[in-house]
Amino acid sequence: MDIKQWMSIFLFAAAAIMLFISWLAYRKRHLPVAKTVFFMMLAAAFYAFGYGLEVLSRTLDEFKLSLQIEYLGIPFSSTLWLLLVIQFAGIAAKRRKQLAVALMIIPALVFGFHLTNDWHHLVYERYILNMDSEVPLYTTIKGFWYKVHGAYNYGVMLFGMLLFIPLYWRSPSLMRKQIVILAFGGAAPMLLNAVFWFGIRVDLTPFGFVVSGIVYVWGIYRFNLLRLMPLAQAKLFDTIRDGVVLIDGDDRIVSFNRAAASVIGELSGIARYPAETAVALTAHPELLESIRGAGSGEAQFPFRRTDGERTRYYACSLTPIMEADAQPIGKILMLNDITELKENEARLRENARQLAELNTFKDKLFTVVAHDIRDPIALLVSLTELLGEELTAAGREHAELFLELKDQVNGTFHLVEQLLDWYRSQKGQIVFSPMSWNLQQVVRQALALAGAKSGIKRIDLTESIDARLAVRADKEMLDLILRNLLSNAIKYTGIGGSIEVGASQEGEAVVVSVRDNGAGIDPDISELLRLEEPFFKPQVHGDESLNARFGLVLAREFVRIHGGRLWFDSVPGEGTTFYFSLAGFAGGLAEFVEGDREGESG
Repeated sequence: MDIKQWMSIFLFAAAAIMLFISWLAYRKRHLPVAKTVFFMMLAAAFYAFGYGLEVLSRTLDEFKLSLQIEYLGIPFSSTLWLLLVIQFAGIAAKRRKQLAVALMIIPALVFGFHLTNDWHHLVYERYILNMDSEVPLYTTIKGFWYKVHGAYNYGVMLFGMLLFIPLYWRSPSLMRKQIVILAFGGAAPMLLNAVFWFGIRVDLTPFGFVVSGIVYVWGIYRFNLLRLMPLAQAKLFDTIRDGVVLIDGDDRIVSFNRAAASVIGELSGIARYPAETAVALTAHPELLESIRGAGSGEAQFPFRRTDGERTRYYACSLTPIMEADAQPIGKILMLNDITELKENEARLRENARQLAELNTFKDKLFTVVAHDIRDPIALLVSLTELLGEELTAAGREHAELFLELKDQVNGTFHLVEQLLDWYRSQKGQIVFSPMSWNLQQVVRQALALAGAKSGIKRIDLTESIDARLAVRADKEMLDLILRNLLSNAIKYTGIGGSIEVGASQEGEAVVVSVRDNGAGIDPDISELLRLEEPFFKPQVHGDESLNARFGLVLAREFVRIHGGRLWFDSVPGEGTTFYFSLAGFAGGLAEFVEGDREGESG
């Protein structure tokens, strides 16, 4: 085979390599940089393939046809390379399409002028048959637009190389290798093209694309060239709120973001990177020791520094960076500012300490109430009852006044009792022992106890409860619930009024109602009760109202312990109905107890 055949085979092989790279890029076409590589290598493939045909051409028409194929790629290859550099550097992200259109104006004009060159000869003025050598078959006399395009190509290459210089110094070692690959892949064709200007007739530019293709294939498989973008990644670092420091395999700091510089101020003071970790972190020996002690694995450790009068805390994580063959090539140090979290923890601990002290004080206070206040009041209750009976029997003039005093003492005593019951329920000191009870019998017992008090006001107490209804409840709590509801109803029902206790079954629950035709609940107090506040400020009726309202709070709490709820309807001037629900059954006590036992055995 002669030299023409060898050259054509080599050029066709180069075109195949370019097409292979285009295929690799097409597989990752979701990445913008991969799309650019696809078109750039496709343009280079047309250039190499057309030049291979040019070498084999035997007539002027074949020679011109080969040039037409070459010019499917010649005008665009260098511009596409510059777009690749711009994407790699993360420049003009918002105006990328407009920039691409602007850069493609001259290549598009050159393509159009060459396509119509026979009309105006702006790209090639003449084709002269080469009598001295077989390659090339024709020597071309360049026109004005060929020279414009040549100058444009060299300008594009120069601009791309200038972009790489600051990018190279700002990138870590792994990313610098990518930059070198891109720069070398773009420079090889242009350096061989420059030989054209020194009198050599053979265009060596396509052979430069062979070198570029081999280098790009190596970069794609070795350094993931189609995915990583150093400057864009550096910009991403600057948007991360956590501090990020990149450390290479030689324990040198190669890059960091602004957040890291705000944490470790010494990073900004170093003139040139990479910098030895021992030098950059001299002021923070504990951090340096933690990094060295981590070895090649992952590690988490705390770090703190003083910022004026405030101590700042950081949670640090050190993660190795692996190559494709799982060999460690560096580390990423992340510094997460947890100062507010630490300060909040300190405040919570202080609040917990104060709350514990308050709880201790509250326990002591209720102990005092239980022993030093309740007992004297209980004694006063006994004494007033004895003295009241004697005064009533003697018919003395102040007997009624003394009876009022006795009622006030009794009310205060009941309030203290209810307060202590509520306290024990909150502390879990009340034993909850639910059993099955006939509801009618329990209600009748409560009505009998309230009969003396209601008789004074001639209030009619009635019940309308099915004798078969049974409930499962703690007897003491149920008595207290009924006692409080009846006491409130009697208190706010006028002389000659009526109070009725009823019950009905609703599903698996029994709803008990206590209805009176008294004064009703004040709207303000009613709103507070609906909000279920545990304590109330005295509103209209003074301390006696507070006693009644606290009794309702205690009743509601005991109903909750049973798994039920307490609610009410009230119309001022017409009366109030309180409802509460308990687990129950309408089959009689014996059947209800039997059902409970079967459930427990199951």
